[in-house]
Amino acid sequence: MHPRSLLPRALLLAGLVAAVSRLFAAAPADPLLGRWGLALPNGSAGWLELKAEAGWVDGSILWGGGSVLPLASVTLEGRAVTATRVREVERKDAAGRVVRRQQLTETVTARLEGDELRGTRVVPRPNGQGFDRTEFTGRRLAPLPPRPDLAAVRFGSPVMLFNGRDLTGWVAQEPRLANAWGVADGVLVNRPPAREPGKPAARTANLRTSAEFTDFRLTLEVSVPARSNSGVYLRGLYEVQVADSHGKALDSHNMGAIYSRLTPAVAAEKPAGEWQTLELTLVDQHATVVLNGRVIIDNQPLWGVTGGALGWDPLRPGPILLQGDHGPVSYRNLVLRPVQR
Repeated sequence: MHPRSLLPRALLLAGLVAAVSRLFAAAPADPLLGRWGLALPNGSAGWLELKAEAGWVDGSILWGGGSVLPLASVTLEGRAVTATRVREVERKDAAGRVVRRQQLTETVTARLEGDELRGTRVVPRPNGQGFDRTEFTGRRLAPLPPRPDLAAVRFGSPVMLFNGRDLTGWVAQEPRLANAWGVADGVLVNRPPAREPGKPAARTANLRTSAEFTDFRLTLEVSVPARSNSGVYLRGLYEVQVADSHGKALDSHNMGAIYSRLTPAVAAEKPAGEWQTLELTLVDQHATVVLNGRVIIDNQPLWGVTGGALGWDPLRPGPILLQGDHGPVSYRNLVLRPVQR
């Protein structure tokens, strides 16, 4: 055969080898490695990440509310995973003195069935009498899109989310709870009842827009009293923390943080009670936060939802949700500009 006739076959073979190499490079070494969105009971959402390190496996989990937490151990076996998380509890005597500290270990076991993760979380009861078991399912999350070029993003006409007169366009997320939201002097206010000494705080509803959105830029003003706390959920998935954190060291739970996920680069919050401005941009699962004119989070990736999210799927449209069950807060001038595709 003439050497020239071999050239097309050689090029074809090289192309096939390159394609197969890319396929294996893109696929995880283990079918369980990666990020998973978790569907929990009662419509709650969670998140699980499993990743290979140098000779061992690590992971993090978000279960409903609260923060993303590291796992104490992760063990893979075929298409099954067993993970644990340890928390410390204090044992007190009748006078309230700590007499013993114990560690309670919760266990998460799951198996990959087809493309769905099916599992159980087992948590020991604090009194040492039995366990609480919760079943869940999980779906693998797609790789994040590339970091967007925000200079090239086109935003549409402004949408006034709050008319300054009433709650038109807003509904309680939990209709069975007391609703402490209202309007006073053109301001959207949340005024939950004061906590009674010795009793847990009464839960009140969060407030969400009736409309749902995909990617956008949201601007608003907010005033949070001393020691109070709220949050702005982008698409109902990612909480931008609203809190009295002036003067505190940088933390992923401070004002303007993406709760427990992204820590502000600089501290830009004002003292409690002052009006503060937020510019929040969500594009292609990346977030930018400008607090009081300073960029504190610059086009950073959102690897998963935050505690209290309305769902686990980062591709679904969702509302703007204002957290109302943590304390008093005031909002005004909420304006959203959707991304034009």
